[in-house]
Amino acid sequence: MKSCNWNPSMTDMHHQDKQVELDLLKELGNIGAGNAATALSQLLNKDIYMNVPKAKIVSFNEMMELAGGPERPVAAVFLTMEGEIAGSLFFVLSLEDATRLIQQLVEDASLNKESLPQHEMALSALQELGNIVSAHYLTALSEAIGLLVTPSVPQVSVDMVGAIVMAGLLEISHVSDNAIFIDTELSQTSDVTAEKIKGHFFLIPFPDSFDKILTELGAK
Repeated sequence: MKSCNWNPSMTDMHHQDKQVELDLLKELGNIGAGNAATALSQLLNKDIYMNVPKAKIVSFNEMMELAGGPERPVAAVFLTMEGEIAGSLFFVLSLEDATRLIQQLVEDASLNKESLPQHEMALSALQELGNIVSAHYLTALSEAIGLLVTPSVPQVSVDMVGAIVMAGLLEISHVSDNAIFIDTELSQTSDVTAEKIKGHFFLIPFPDSFDKILTELGAK
């Protein structure tokens, strides 16, 4: 009887490579989340837990759908990445979750999702939160790939997903159409059944920076 040796097809190998990439990106996300949770715990003076249930590489259209669709109103922090890795980064929260999170900082009982867009203190607090979380994610990425990544001063906006994303992609959309999507969950307890605040990270490197990230992670 003739023996048969299994050889993985190119498709199988491609799927394995993609899974390695996603596993590495998720692990990086969890490292950044852990560090960001520590910083937020100190800022809020209460325990904060963060985790990353999934990470994936998506198109710009998929990115908007994952954030709730182009017409969904959200609160978002946007910044650019500079240095040896260049691109854009968005941290997106639903208005409900952004309000719940910011209420813990500004301690204003009158704050709600309707008043959030005009509440200067709340927007300033959201900007600082976004800055803290984004900085820790980028630090984890920078240390993992051994390349300098510097965040710009973050901008905060309350608008529809489509308007926020397209305003932040005016330059990069001409040369790229992919983003790294990192799901993020925040809670005040490690209990998996606890109510969570859900945020979305969209990391959008320029094509050469995308290649650098995957190469330095050993996934290419």
